[in-house]
Amino acid sequence: MYRVSKMVRTTLGQDGAVVLDIQRGRVLRLNVTGSFIFERLQRGDTESQIIDAIMQHFCVSHDVAQVDVGEFLKSLKQAGIIHNGN
Repeated sequence: MYRVSKMVRTTLGQDGAVVLDIQRGRVLRLNVTGSFIFERLQRGDTESQIIDAIMQHFCVSHDVAQVDVGEFLKSLKQAGIIHNGN
């Protein structure tokens, strides 16, 4: 399970989200899909729960959702926005 860093602040909107990494002084702009995934991370959803939600909400196959969510989570982890944790 992934956790959002405590040093991150988020503003959600209709067109996506803006994520502020206070520790690194970076701002990330997320599109609607990225915002959808990030919101679920903040709620504590697991990767498989997020994949299921993406499949339903965006009407995509499991394979597409799995690859897209996996790549997005990997990029957030590399940026220090999320980390593995319980």
